[in-house]
Amino acid sequence: MKRIDRNRVDASASDERLDHEAYCRAVKRATTESAFARGALIAFVSLFMILFLIFPLACVFFEAFADGARAFVRALSTKETLQAVKMTLLATGVAIPLNVVFGLAAAWCIGKFQFWGKGVLISLIDIPFAISPIIAGLLFVFLFGASSSLGRFLAEHNIRILFSAPAIVIVTVFVTFPFVAREIIPVFEAQGTDEEQAARVLGASGWQIFWRVTLPNAKWALLYGVILCNARAMGEFGAAVVVARNSVKTNTLPLHINTLYQSYESGAAPFAVATLLATISIITLVVKTMLEIKIRSAESTDG
Repeated sequence: MKRIDRNRVDASASDERLDHEAYCRAVKRATTESAFARGALIAFVSLFMILFLIFPLACVFFEAFADGARAFVRALSTKETLQAVKMTLLATGVAIPLNVVFGLAAAWCIGKFQFWGKGVLISLIDIPFAISPIIAGLLFVFLFGASSSLGRFLAEHNIRILFSAPAIVIVTVFVTFPFVAREIIPVFEAQGTDEEQAARVLGASGWQIFWRVTLPNAKWALLYGVILCNARAMGEFGAAVVVARNSVKTNTLPLHINTLYQSYESGAAPFAVATLLATISIITLVVKTMLEIKIRSAESTDG
């Protein structure tokens, strides 16, 4: 039987204690440094948000009520402001349903089928993300203007597109149509076609498969895309200002705010209208956050 060298065992145990102590010190030091870095990063992000987001927003609300609540209500109840609200709701109300139909069709086509030119179609959907809204507005000015064949044809038949409500609706649809499609496409691609094929084998028709299998699986992505589309449509300015020509009849809320600012309107009017648009944005953000929480809860339940 081998004799155990007690000195070697003691030395080995001592080395292990030293290694363990060194490891504990390293972990403690790393934890302290990590906590400091985390605190510094949180402080930096919080300060940045306060200076560039919360403080300017608070200033807008403060200036809106600087002349009192009556001035605030009077600014929101003018004919021009009410017309801007109507135009904004009209453009948004038309853009969202059209984008839902297009987004579902495009996502179903791209996510469920393989075909030549699929990458090209995805790139075309992303065009409004890639070009400036002002350029988009100019594209429609050239398309419907008197210098184009289509513009001359419309003029001969007394059909007016530019500098009217249809132009606002068209550019709003253009700048917002990727949002719904881009939210649903990854969901359809991840789902595959197994459930649809099983429903087909069981005798379901195409519409039944879509309404009872495909669409329910993408309902959260669809709602999320609608919220993003609504937020983008409400705040559209660049393309709309090109095709609206700052007319009272075609002003949306962002355009009306710009008109009040450019006319050096004093008092609460510009800020009151700005708070209206900001309130809509905040409500949209709250709904978006609640939807994200609902999605995470549904995913954890399914898991």
